[in-house]
Amino acid sequence: MRTDSVNLSSQAIAAAKAEIVQLFGERYSEARNYKTKSKGAQEAHEAIRPTDISLTPVQVKESLARDQFRLYQLIWKRFTASRMSAAVYETTSVKIGAGGNEFTMTASRLKFDGFMSVYIEADEKEEKNQILSKLEKGEELELEDLVSAQHFTQPPAHYTEASLVKAMEEQGIGRPSTYAPTITTIL
Repeated sequence: MRTDSVNLSSQAIAAAKAEIVQLFGERYSEARNYKTKSKGAQEAHEAIRPTDISLTPVQVKESLARDQFRLYQLIWKRFTASRMSAAVYETTSVKIGAGGNEFTMTASRLKFDGFMSVYIEADEKEEKNQILSKLEKGEELELEDLVSAQHFTQPPAHYTEASLVKAMEEQGIGRPSTYAPTITTIL
């Protein structure tokens, strides 16, 4: 069975919304809609998700083996985050002139965590920005470092079979020989 779909049943969407409202509040439940890549897709399959979102990882931890728990936690967090509101940042931007060039320096501060209250990618955890509140117009600055970065604040997509295997590899869950049986069991 193919599992490269991002589609969800209306029951799963309703259950996710109810659970998110109960756990986090109404403000966190404004999910975005995912669109298919192909116009002619039959959309017969669903994305990988927990059967019952109300069973949080904490509730099932004692009844699962270590790898099973880590896999369930990964799927539960990603699915829940994918149905939550986007994160909102307050951004401060400064234009700096240097040697006939103009650079833009931007710093962000998290204003509303949205889906990030449940799921944060590993590369986003280390990120630290400072608000540029102490700068004055005309002040001379010294360059210490110049970094170019692009940021997105949308919740992660639902798991597909390929993205789940990749996440399992990154998190050290199971071994390559167990990925296929694990996916088969999930399906």
